[in-house]
Amino acid sequence: MLSNPSVVLHDVTFAWPDGAVALDHVSGAFGRGRTGLTGLNGAGKSTLLRLVAGLLTPTSGRVALSGTADYLPQRITLDVEATVADLLGITPVVRALRAIESGDVDVAHFDVVGDDWDVEERAVALLSATGLPTGLDRAVATLSGGEAVLTAITGVRLRQATGGGAVALLDEPTNNLDGSARERLYELVRGWRGALVVVSHDLALLELMDETAELRAGSLTTFGGPYSAYREWLEVQQEAAAQALRSAEQTLRKEKRQRIEAEERIAHSERKGRKDAANSKFVKAVINERRNSAEKSAGSRRGMLDDKVDAARVAVDLAERAVRDDDRISVDLPDPGVPAGRRLAVLRGADGREIVVQGPERIALTGPNGVGKTTLLERLLSTTRPASLGAGYVRGDTDATRHIPSTQRGGAGGEVVTERVAYLPQRVDVLSDDSSVLDAVREGAPHVAPGELRNRLARFLVRGAAVDRPVATLSGGERFRVALARLLLADPPAQLLMLDEPTNNLDIASTDQLVDALSAYRGALLVVSHDGAFLDRLGLDAEVRLDAAGNLTEVRR
Repeated sequence: MLSNPSVVLHDVTFAWPDGAVALDHVSGAFGRGRTGLTGLNGAGKSTLLRLVAGLLTPTSGRVALSGTADYLPQRITLDVEATVADLLGITPVVRALRAIESGDVDVAHFDVVGDDWDVEERAVALLSATGLPTGLDRAVATLSGGEAVLTAITGVRLRQATGGGAVALLDEPTNNLDGSARERLYELVRGWRGALVVVSHDLALLELMDETAELRAGSLTTFGGPYSAYREWLEVQQEAAAQALRSAEQTLRKEKRQRIEAEERIAHSERKGRKDAANSKFVKAVINERRNSAEKSAGSRRGMLDDKVDAARVAVDLAERAVRDDDRISVDLPDPGVPAGRRLAVLRGADGREIVVQGPERIALTGPNGVGKTTLLERLLSTTRPASLGAGYVRGDTDATRHIPSTQRGGAGGEVVTERVAYLPQRVDVLSDDSSVLDAVREGAPHVAPGELRNRLARFLVRGAAVDRPVATLSGGERFRVALARLLLADPPAQLLMLDEPTNNLDIASTDQLVDALSAYRGALLVVSHDGAFLDRLGLDAEVRLDAAGNLTEVRR
């Protein structure tokens, strides 16, 4: 247990009204510095934050806080008429201050202000330091999405500094932030003072943490250091666990072998006893005495050896639990037949500059939020894709050509020079909830035998009965892998794969699995992402930057 923690969880269990258990007997603590909370999708990280914030009540167990909690959820609900002061959470104090300044001496105003006489000045200073608009009366609608998120986080920081929130809780704060907004958030976190718990899969953000906590299988493990140090420690632990498992398995094989050998000796002794009795070599009383003694000895030996086998089996079970079984995607994908130099798509900027996507190139499309990256992908796809294949996926003949014009004058657009295109949008809603997993994947590969598709899905970690489950019953991670498999297992295979912010809402393990799958893809890749660590792992050939004017700039790597 951490010394002097800010949050302590005492055997916390939480179940939803339908009986589904989200957290099961979780104990642990968060320190008074910056803690990065990690874990697989569905592990219960967001639920845990809401329990700490008091928005949910444990089914059993107890959450103890040092002070109060200030919680910022993944999605910030914004009223179009809200102001920056509303987003900062200081509107009541600002109104009371202005009433007092206008001459209203109502005691209630002084009660609201308390000690926050300089809250406006401090708010403006924090906003300015973060590079944000400083007008407290400014409408939130005039802010970009990234600015709104950063303003809300600044509000948490401001309230914590004035004692309004002893423990700050941020849930995936970098989701949908562009590179510039992320850098401003990182700077804000670097200067953070006080207790901060951040749920995130952003590796750069996790490197700024003083401690790393992982929620896994009902256990909360806390490590003193950033995520990279935690991973190094965990790898050492896993190597030791794997060695312990190998030793336990070797011991179990040895005990089983000795049990078999002992049984053979016992059987040999029994055969010899029966032979001696048949030959009347000994008198009957001596034979009976020896038989009874041998049976007792054999029973005792069997019991002792059985106990050793059972103990070895228990040791193997315990060692197996210590070894993580986070699978990696390992798949040999069909060859889309994309030779070097083949033109697959042309990106066209508002100024008329063209950038050609050719051969099996890997290109990142980057730029600030709001400049139209998603719009550019959708224009490339056009509105004429076959409805029978479902939204988000395009497939056609190898030699087909389609021109896809820009739908708005002056905007970035272009054309796709193949109809064999796969597209994964930001929201993975390209699958029908009523379809089974197998049927959903067969839509893209109708001529592949179901048995072969099952084998291929297994390599995407979708196995056994999960293949026949309705899509509606899948977890977020499972749904993502099925949507990805539907694109990558298409027949004929896509020559160009377009992904729009694929790592949003993916945990670190799922991002690893995505990288594994894309490593096996031999077609061209065009990916929109603000996740620099993810892009660095893709082996990019170029980065194409889109600016607010719709112009494109290519940077070769």
